[in-house]
Amino acid sequence: MQFYRSFRSPKALTFDLDDTLYDNHPVILRAEQAMYDWLAAAHPATDVLTPADWQCLKYQLAKENPMLRHDVTEWRRVMLRTGLIQLGYSRRQAAEATEEGLHLVLRVRNQVDVPEITHDVLSELAQRVPLLAITNGNVDADKIGLGQYFSRVLVAGRDGLSKPEPDLFVQAQALLGVAPADILHVGDHLISDVGGARRSGFQACWFNDQSRQMHQETKARWLPEVEIHALEQLLLLV
Repeated sequence: MQFYRSFRSPKALTFDLDDTLYDNHPVILRAEQAMYDWLAAAHPATDVLTPADWQCLKYQLAKENPMLRHDVTEWRRVMLRTGLIQLGYSRRQAAEATEEGLHLVLRVRNQVDVPEITHDVLSELAQRVPLLAITNGNVDADKIGLGQYFSRVLVAGRDGLSKPEPDLFVQAQALLGVAPADILHVGDHLISDVGGARRSGFQACWFNDQSRQMHQETKARWLPEVEIHALEQLLLLV
């Protein structure tokens, strides 16, 4: 644990989900592969498109409509529908296939291996202070067994612009009913989590379990109040 700024014990905590409370990288890889496998099996006309082609289309669409970046589910929906239409599907066919594909991806997306220590820490913290989750992703906290710890889960797209924009932090503060400076936001991302929290007046806890070095993080613009390397260290702060 390392302190960078003056710290005071929080009256409430907000949490990022992906890559903070569990390792999200293999989950996304499985979900992406499930989508490509489904496309190959159910829609062989898409064989002309490689995964790189789909990714190129995805970022081209976001360039044309930057708001897509704030809703990852809608972003994938638009990508699939657009790609299928470009391959000759009618709008109705593309829309129907897209919803089928999304259903599959979200099912795999919510197959998350949450470490037991995460449950232990959240269970203990929830007995001490109110907890609320703020995520840019589209995981279903209830389906992965984490919803029980939070009074609310705010999701980018559905509930506002993604972090580091202030939308979700402002809503979280209003729901928790305490001053922003009395809320500690815990997350792994130095921009969306640390930067977003600090810009909104929250205290920030950088969850760094990857042995990253702050002085090498050239894109970071905000120092957190505290850095931790294991979730159980939060029990010493609250």
